[in-house]
Amino acid sequence: MLEELVSTIEFQMSLLLFVALGGYLLATRIHQSAVIGEILVGLIVGPSVLGLITYTDFVQSLAGLGAIILLFVIGFEFELRDITNWKYIVIALLGVLVPWIGGYITAVFFGMDFYSAIFIGTALTATSIAITANVLREMGKLHQPFAKAIIGAAVIDDILSLIVLSICVDLAATGELIPLGIGLTIIKAFGFVIIAAGVGVKVIPFLITKMDGTKIARQFPEFVFIFAMMIAFFYAMMAEAVGISAIVGAFLAGICVNRVSLKHSMDIKLGAEYLYIIFAAIFFVSLGIIADLRYLTQDMVLFIAILTIVAVITKVIGCGIPAKLMGMSWKDSAVIGFGMNPRGEVAMIVGLIALNHFEEMAAKAVDPAEAEHLLQLGNELFIAIVVIALVTTVIVPLVYKGFFFRGEKPKSVVCEQEAES
Repeated sequence: MLEELVSTIEFQMSLLLFVALGGYLLATRIHQSAVIGEILVGLIVGPSVLGLITYTDFVQSLAGLGAIILLFVIGFEFELRDITNWKYIVIALLGVLVPWIGGYITAVFFGMDFYSAIFIGTALTATSIAITANVLREMGKLHQPFAKAIIGAAVIDDILSLIVLSICVDLAATGELIPLGIGLTIIKAFGFVIIAAGVGVKVIPFLITKMDGTKIARQFPEFVFIFAMMIAFFYAMMAEAVGISAIVGAFLAGICVNRVSLKHSMDIKLGAEYLYIIFAAIFFVSLGIIADLRYLTQDMVLFIAILTIVAVITKVIGCGIPAKLMGMSWKDSAVIGFGMNPRGEVAMIVGLIALNHFEEMAAKAVDPAEAEHLLQLGNELFIAIVVIALVTTVIVPLVYKGFFFRGEKPKSVVCEQEAES
């Protein structure tokens, strides 16, 4: 009876939200961002320490919803021109190239084979905008030039990382590059962004405005809000369909919706904010749950420590130096460099692909000892990438709150919106 109760969705949902509340309490005690508290509490209740929650399909699904809603809300603060600046393209390009070279060289230095080094380099190219955007949003910095540069470059970075990942998968599967596949990936990725954003900013506000003036919107004020959330998830689905992260699609949907002014319907931004509070909290908790630190060995610790340093430095150099050369101050350039550091769920996807690759190689191996070695190598690679993704995620709020924006209090966006309405 108790086992059945524990396995129910209702219990798991209440437990995850209880853990999220614990994250807020911990963040208050250690004077850090709520993101830090939620990730740390996720580590404690996850397999690494207490083992109360595992990264099940249910947790993964809720975390995915949280990431989509988070970036949809972040998109409200941006215009299309904020992500099409040529300067952001330069920052993103070097922010992919420099970490890839650094990761590859570090892996080779530690004696890893060619494929392992390729996967490590690819994992370091990624940037997860969800973490940095949330911290900047907490601190009321989203309208600053450096924040727009981070978000704009991170969207482009996601597309470039997708191209690098495509190359990596081709090399792992066939041992050679497939130019046609890479070309199609580039066309689909950039084509989606251009069409979704370019058409969306014209069509979606027009549709919502027309909808707001209808009889059904007057009778049911929530009608337009439901339509807007449908657009967010539709954009996320289409982004995944072309191979980009779903959160990029949700972000573009937020940009399209932010132009709308409503007379009769409930506020889309305010409604999305409350969804964000619930599901984004679960997303950050899940980042701590997925990292099972029990698999760390003494031999791996030095490699992960060095690779983490390389991961941070190469992003700071790759993104910060171009920002400085294009006229930003040293402080803003450093903020951009550190802000582009979180690898988050994007790097974890690379880790899973690496793990699957070595499992397939192990399945084909004739010698049982070789098969076991390949499985161990795949698991070590996965854990290394997950730990680096987690550490680079945690570093950003620590550096922002402890150094760049020390003493500045977070802003409550929901309270501001309620005061304005």
